[in-house]
Amino acid sequence: MAASNSEKGLIVSFGEMLIDFVPTESGVSLAEAPGFLKAPGGAPANVAIAVSRLGGRSAFVGKLGDDEFGHMLAGILRENGVADQGINFDTGARTALAFVTLRADGDREFMFYRNPSADMLLRPDELDLDLIRSAKVFHYGSISLIVEPCRSAHLKAMEVAKEAGAILSYDPNLREPLWPSNEEAKTQIMSIWDKAEIIKVSDVELEFLTGSNKIDDETAMSLWHPNLKLLLVTLGEKGCRYYAKTFRGSVDPFHVKAVDTTGAGDSFVGALLNKIAEDQSILEDEERLRKVLRFANACGAITTTKKGAIPALPTDAEVHSFLEGK
Repeated sequence: MAASNSEKGLIVSFGEMLIDFVPTESGVSLAEAPGFLKAPGGAPANVAIAVSRLGGRSAFVGKLGDDEFGHMLAGILRENGVADQGINFDTGARTALAFVTLRADGDREFMFYRNPSADMLLRPDELDLDLIRSAKVFHYGSISLIVEPCRSAHLKAMEVAKEAGAILSYDPNLREPLWPSNEEAKTQIMSIWDKAEIIKVSDVELEFLTGSNKIDDETAMSLWHPNLKLLLVTLGEKGCRYYAKTFRGSVDPFHVKAVDTTGAGDSFVGALLNKIAEDQSILEDEERLRKVLRFANACGAITTTKKGAIPALPTDAEVHSFLEGK
């Protein structure tokens, strides 16, 4: 019997939510784009919605501008069943925006408007500590580490979640243009590395953090630390690799026609965390973990077949019918 929603473990996602402006035409530069569509995004928010859409319980903690865009984003979280009591609004700063270029191959480049944006101004004293303490899984990225006061809020939230017994989950979600330099990005991303029990990096992030151009077990294991329970390396259309304390391996991808890769990694993470919040013991059981990762790969693949992250995040039923067709 499936757990009722009130019994399911809560996944609290911390960080930024913003609006991506996506060109109406792929494969053109920002300057050449004839128009743009508003697409709500921000990796931690995408993860929270991915969890909820798959039938899990999630909450988002972060700060938005007290403007039309900020209230629109809070409304999108609520419409998607994400608890919103951890959201703050800043009257002095705007909600962050990003202009995205969709290359012909479906990949993306970003130009950000954050100087400073509301998400960067979240203070430790604004955190809803009771909400954070109730998390079974506390998930975060690295964009919230770039500047104060948000960095201090991030560190405080992690500490409070950890003390209350949450599993810490980290997806660095590297966005190079947002950091003062690549060195600073690497230093700050690694500054909280040994705290997380679940870490997911992409192949590009693996290269960035290790300085190696080899995507192999040795390179991945150079990122291992004693507190880790699961390290995941996502390989885009090549599936993913997993490293646990006593086993490692890879899970094959699903081949689909990718239209837009935005949110695929967040969909993968949401699916994984949803299963872990239900039953932590899958982290020690390779056979069951492989099933979960196959499900997560399916979520990521489905997400690439539609434009925009949030509209493309699948429901549990969609994933099951996709898997039955395979």
